[in-house]
Amino acid sequence: MGRPRLIILIRHGESEGNCDKSVNRYVPNHKVILTERGHKQAQLAGEKLNSMITEEDSVLFYTSPYKRTRQTLDGLVNGIKNRNISYKIHEEPRMREQDFGNFQSSAEEMEMIWQERAHYGHFFYRIPYGESAADVYDRCAGFNETLFRQFNSDKFPSVLVLVTHGIWARVFLMKWYRWTYEEFESLKNVGHCQFLIMEKNMETERYKLLTKLSKWEDDDAEDQKDYRKEMKNEVLKNSNSYTDMTFQNSDLNKETQQAQREKERKLKELFMRPAK
Repeated sequence: MGRPRLIILIRHGESEGNCDKSVNRYVPNHKVILTERGHKQAQLAGEKLNSMITEEDSVLFYTSPYKRTRQTLDGLVNGIKNRNISYKIHEEPRMREQDFGNFQSSAEEMEMIWQERAHYGHFFYRIPYGESAADVYDRCAGFNETLFRQFNSDKFPSVLVLVTHGIWARVFLMKWYRWTYEEFESLKNVGHCQFLIMEKNMETERYKLLTKLSKWEDDDAEDQKDYRKEMKNEVLKNSNSYTDMTFQNSDLNKETQQAQREKERKLKELFMRPAK
């Protein structure tokens, strides 16, 4: 097969750490689990993946070894396991979350770190005793080299699914498409269980990113409506089967969107705040 026809990056579902940051003060980051909503998101993601895969496809899952990504992977596999589709699973430590320095400090201390990072720059700022996004980039670079070696095999599956974390997914795309660090820092985090779809051009074997990523400047409510309409039209135009989960009309999804918008509003205020 060579290069897969699709590369799909999927962020894990909502975790307990996403809802309550104090969890990170006593639960190791790699052991943080999904919430009930996160499990439902993973289930919906499995249904979506199932709708995108044909009987001729084979699938290779690479997953971060963290508990929340493994649980998300379970939902994805459940979506396709009742079909006669060949799939394999590999855990990849290089796909782990950005290291925040073991157990996190008090809320006040972490707030100072986030403010300092916002002013210093998200890509180069290294969390005390942890990593910067640039460190994550180095891990992505090594993983990409592994993938390209594997692509040389005619037996490589036709669909590659990477189950990972928000910052890792953005850094992966930054490395792949050679974005600048300014372009990286302009991006918001991706939603829980959002699909980032890369489709191969059969003639050039280059990949087009079908998913339009949201930026900080898109945060205005009216702009968001236009942006979502534009993104939906773009995705539908590229392929009738690639509809994003965020367009599904469900109470679960509406609640998730409201929570995400409030979180993004607070993050934008911090991000746009001038340095002292």
